[in-house]
Amino acid sequence: MNILYEKFKEVSFTVLPVTILVVILNFTITPIDHILMYRFLLGALLIIIGMSIFLVGTDIGISPLGSLLGSTVTKTNKTAIVIFSGILLGFIISVAEPDLHILAGQVQDATGGATSKINIVMIVSIGVALLLSTGLFRIIRNLKLNRLLTIIYGVIFILALFTSPEFLAISFDASGATTGALTVPFMLALGLGVSSLKAGKNSEDDSFGLVGVTSTGAILSVMIFRLFAKSKDSTIEASTIVAKEINSSIFRPFLEQIPHMVKEMFIALLPLVIIFLIFNAISFRLSKKKFGKIVKGFAYTYIGLILFQTGVNAGFMEVGKVVGHSIASLDNDLIVIAIGFILGLVVILAEPAVHVLTEQIEDVTSGSIKRKVILFTLSIGVAFAVSLSMVRIVVPGLQLWHFLLPGYLISIFLSYKVPSLFVGIAFDSGGVASGPMTATFVLAFAQGAAEAIDGANVLVDGFGVIAMVAMTPLIALQILGLIYKIKSVKKDVDG
Repeated sequence: MNILYEKFKEVSFTVLPVTILVVILNFTITPIDHILMYRFLLGALLIIIGMSIFLVGTDIGISPLGSLLGSTVTKTNKTAIVIFSGILLGFIISVAEPDLHILAGQVQDATGGATSKINIVMIVSIGVALLLSTGLFRIIRNLKLNRLLTIIYGVIFILALFTSPEFLAISFDASGATTGALTVPFMLALGLGVSSLKAGKNSEDDSFGLVGVTSTGAILSVMIFRLFAKSKDSTIEASTIVAKEINSSIFRPFLEQIPHMVKEMFIALLPLVIIFLIFNAISFRLSKKKFGKIVKGFAYTYIGLILFQTGVNAGFMEVGKVVGHSIASLDNDLIVIAIGFILGLVVILAEPAVHVLTEQIEDVTSGSIKRKVILFTLSIGVAFAVSLSMVRIVVPGLQLWHFLLPGYLISIFLSYKVPSLFVGIAFDSGGVASGPMTATFVLAFAQGAAEAIDGANVLVDGFGVIAMVAMTPLIALQILGLIYKIKSVKKDVDG
């Protein structure tokens, strides 16, 4: 119970800042219908409870399983088995990722059902599977992370030339969404399990970077899918959203969502459970106590996912769209941009995984770079990421690639100038920064704003905010790595 209480406190600090911001906006510039507001508050409560239970399940079930699988696969000392296992595990864990399901649902809504949710989940999961195996192959073969990333992003930007603007945004958003609360702990544990059994001085450095490599699979798969798919895009009418929320009861949407989520999350987690049972029978052979603990972890994960997804879909995300639409309807671009900045600031400050990351970097640098400095840098960076996304919505002609191209070129350039440890941490951190609040409220806020502004398009301008949030840490943390490197050299010279 102590663990659950600690998780509850962590998640509360994640959700409450956004909730408080919405309440303040409700009593000031954007009044919200009272039924919709009650549903939002109920959704926020379910998100807090659900994510708390989910994270406990991840800690006692998913992460240990990832570490066990990583070490077991590596012990075979056969590259083919490692690659095949990476493909299988990457697909299974991606299919179960809650953030990906949220984004896929948003894409389905924004395209009027032309691009279905299941298609996005399957396509992204295939890309994740292939690049996870590539990342594991890099670790066991001691390949340089920066060189591999240079090749991958080179291919991505070539494909971007042939990708429509709306799916360019969706593809980069998928990259951030697929590295969420479930996949990140699993992949970090998997990478650690593989690298810990690999001899050589680079084993510590190679424990980072797997998430960064894997997330590119989502970008590549969506782009390739778009090149071959023939679908008609459509947008959601803002009036339909508002009318639907006002005319609905408080509890009915939650009651309607629960049975659907019970089935959907069961199907999503079932393959991972089967993998665990098979490996335990032929390899792990865990004691009853350890076996029971992981099973309990799966149960927590399942219950938490149901509550989290219900809260998101039935009450939380809809308000994000309505608030974004209402603020953008004020015909004051500065307010839209300012709210975006504040939203980015509070989201990243409150993200529990960010605090874990800042502590990790402080430990790695032996306190040379304080966690407060890291947290401040990330907070400002993500705040600018969200506010620039609002600028892209309100200013005609600005496109996502105007930000992503120079951003990723700078990131790749820095990867050749900073210690390799920081390259891995930086590219992993994109998944940490683009957490549940970004995939839910911030994305919905951007879509609502895009619906309200003349000349903006939900598919082109409403998506892309997750991509911006995921990109910022790549630059921010590598700059900190560069500072760390310069300080280390200066200290050696002075010494």
